[in-house]
Amino acid sequence: MAAEAKQSSYDGSHVENFEFYLQCSGEHESILHFLMKHLPEEFERIGADKSGLAVLGVGSGGGEVDVQMLSLMQSTLSALPITADIVEGSTELVAKFKGLVTKTDHLQKIPFTWHTMLSEEYMQKTKGRGDVKTFDFIHMIQMLYYVDDLTETIKFYHSLLNKNGRLMIIIESANSGWDTLWRTFSKELCNEILPVYRSSSDVLASLKSLGLKYEEHFIPNTFDITECFDPNSKTGQHLISFMTGRENFYQSFTPRVRADILNVLRSKCSTEKEGKVSFNSEMRCVFVYA
Repeated sequence: MAAEAKQSSYDGSHVENFEFYLQCSGEHESILHFLMKHLPEEFERIGADKSGLAVLGVGSGGGEVDVQMLSLMQSTLSALPITADIVEGSTELVAKFKGLVTKTDHLQKIPFTWHTMLSEEYMQKTKGRGDVKTFDFIHMIQMLYYVDDLTETIKFYHSLLNKNGRLMIIIESANSGWDTLWRTFSKELCNEILPVYRSSSDVLASLKSLGLKYEEHFIPNTFDITECFDPNSKTGQHLISFMTGRENFYQSFTPRVRADILNVLRSKCSTEKEGKVSFNSEMRCVFVYA
């Protein structure tokens, strides 16, 4: 989602805000519902004629989605050993991910290599080595908003794919509520953490410029933002502050800008029915072929 903090600063209050958003939005549930339906077939295709599988997660956060994908890979391809490399810039989220692995017995059979660093740092470190590890499945879920060079990032990670491998990208859809909000108020919302907003249209443009083969899928999701329009609601204040990437929405903008943002949220980013305002947070999943 657009309001995530850059990996290097994703600790403390940022983690708290992110987890609050996840509770309200149902985003992980929507992603997992999609992945449980589509990934088994992808895993079977990736694992054909292989003696083992190497997985790379980039910007994996606290690992809630990763552990489900790895568990699914184990059950789908039970005869193949799996290794997992994780690139994540937040020490707090890496610790949370490690805790999940510790609590999940079957995942303890998987050797994990932890890279507590930004994607750019991992790219630089990898390019400096002569012996580069390659992977069968690389996933980048809701993290391409913050890389320095979108096309170069996709090109680099695609170059790490083994034969029949897949690079999976999940990002907010073009014309979703996030896309409308952040492009409409790019001057007010974009900052040193997120200087330019990106959505699925930017990812697809990069893939086409690189001449890469891919397939895309929609991941529908909406969530209730009704309380965002009540300045006395603590839930609404937390949620809209996260959505706009600010610690405190009502203190960060002038009354005029606040009013304009709330108007666009209600009229162009959401649907309203029986007093309930539902924000369109549709996502795209893109499978890029090796």
